[in-house]
Amino acid sequence: MKFDLQASFTFSGDITAIKKEIERCVSTLNENVLKKDDDHKAKIERAAIEGNKLCLSIYSEGVFRPHNALLQIKNFFVKELGLKHHVGVRGVTVDHYSIVFDLEKEPLHPVSIPFAEVKTQGKQVTMSLSEVSDEFLQKNYIDRMINRLKEKVENQYYEGKAEFWKLIWESDEIKPVWSSDPTEEMVKLDWLKQGPTKGKWFYRPQAAAVLKTMEKIAIEEVLKPLGFQEVIESHIKPFDIWLKTGHMEGMPGEFYYVVEPKTRDPKDWEHFVDLTKITKEVNIAELTKNLSPPSAGICYAQCPMIYWSFKGKTIAERSLPVLVYDKTAVSCRYESGGRHGIERVDEFHRIEPVYIGTREQLLILREKLLERYKFVFNDIFELEWRMAWVTPWYMQQAGKFGESKEQDTGTIDFEAYMPYRGTRKDSEWLEFQNLSILGDKYIQAFTIKAQKSELWSGCSGIGLERWAIAFLAQKGLNPEHWPKGFRKYLDKLPEGIQFL
Repeated sequence: MKFDLQASFTFSGDITAIKKEIERCVSTLNENVLKKDDDHKAKIERAAIEGNKLCLSIYSEGVFRPHNALLQIKNFFVKELGLKHHVGVRGVTVDHYSIVFDLEKEPLHPVSIPFAEVKTQGKQVTMSLSEVSDEFLQKNYIDRMINRLKEKVENQYYEGKAEFWKLIWESDEIKPVWSSDPTEEMVKLDWLKQGPTKGKWFYRPQAAAVLKTMEKIAIEEVLKPLGFQEVIESHIKPFDIWLKTGHMEGMPGEFYYVVEPKTRDPKDWEHFVDLTKITKEVNIAELTKNLSPPSAGICYAQCPMIYWSFKGKTIAERSLPVLVYDKTAVSCRYESGGRHGIERVDEFHRIEPVYIGTREQLLILREKLLERYKFVFNDIFELEWRMAWVTPWYMQQAGKFGESKEQDTGTIDFEAYMPYRGTRKDSEWLEFQNLSILGDKYIQAFTIKAQKSELWSGCSGIGLERWAIAFLAQKGLNPEHWPKGFRKYLDKLPEGIQFL
């Protein structure tokens, strides 16, 4: 990397008369302060005095960033000139900063980055910044900008690529009782009603009974036997939690955002109320005047807040592994044009088990979870399904995937055959369950510790709609066709509501 930094130091008085002293300081800085070894050096290549300003051109190659040297340079001038000449440094301004570096791959199309002008020639990138504040440098934006630009170019080579997917287990073929779309049939029977806003559903007694049965089976047959304890969390997630987990930078276009009123004072809301009463409409422009900017979002997944609850805590060894789950927070994800039935929605209900423990404890737990899930899907649901290692492309391109069941970290997807979509070979199967071990990613993000052990964590989101639709797609809506294992939990549907 090559760095060329143009900076100005503003002194408390005119420094023209001490030009020789300034030159001596620059020479000493170059020889003793900015040069530590061949890989860790910078050089002041030009120094010009303009009244009370000293304009410097600082150049470096390699690991030493000139912006990291500015504080050292400032402190040196204060020490050398302060007592003798009674001048101090009042401010430091970066007038221009040029950074040249090479990429591993040539960009496929132009790339941009906030705060800088970017030019590329082959694999070489020139990033130019102007009028950069001292705070900007102290917060290490520069290195993050370099990393982000490299990441964006790397992503160009993986856009549109499928996930890594490797089959690790599959059940026998099971003849389905029908091939209809369960959502469409439940709508015809008035078990379901499309919600008042897109991607939401109203579940009438029959459909609600199926979802609640799925919840009961998950808790009684999977979580309780393994010692999981229930917790209750908020639906609303502040941005600082999503910043730590990476969700804020990973999927900001999928959140439902939350805003708060600026005030509860009736006087401030009087005009809005007047308009509403008169027009019987919601005047969005008037409403917005009394709303604060968003600072949180509705639950995307329950695990981030569970991790937040352990932030900065040291967990006793006797409490490991920590096994908890939440089933109260309703998840919302903006699915745009990808909605279908109750299996791909904007609002859904899920149970989120989270586990924190040593590597060995979590690997053992994974096998136990797999046993419990297999029991449910084979013996209670009698599904045709399969398991596969999956890794999203952004992890795959970083090499974070394996090809064997013995892999420590990663995600296993459970997929069910959906007869209404077509043949087993040619149709898309439904991912209706997953199981992940995530290593120390969130442990480090939230500074979670144990007395002695090194901690890992993982989660295994149980989507009730996904369980229900996988079951109903193969077994139909008539309880008489349901397996005996499932009918032990739900033998008869509620009578429901008759409409004229």
